[in-house]
Amino acid sequence: MSEPVIESMAEVRGHLADVLDRARREETPTIITRRGKQEAVVIDIEEYQRLRRIAEDAEESWLNRLADEAESEGLEGSVPLEEMAAMLRTDRD
Repeated sequence: MSEPVIESMAEVRGHLADVLDRARREETPTIITRRGKQEAVVIDIEEYQRLRRIAEDAEESWLNRLADEAESEGLEGSVPLEEMAAMLRTDRD
């Protein structure tokens, strides 16, 4: 993946198709700014899906480690893994 290009919202509006092509063909993300503040990133959909899988795998691994630790300590009243995951997702939203 190439270094990102930084452009303002106004610049991107004028050539959004080029920004999308750059993300897909050149694997170059575009960071979009508004009033000088970074607001969003345009990346290729395959890269987005890859990053989502990595995040989901990391979360699952972390939850499994927590469950294993709780089980090995024999904690009473522990929460099932599915319930713990649901609670964590709710807290993030």
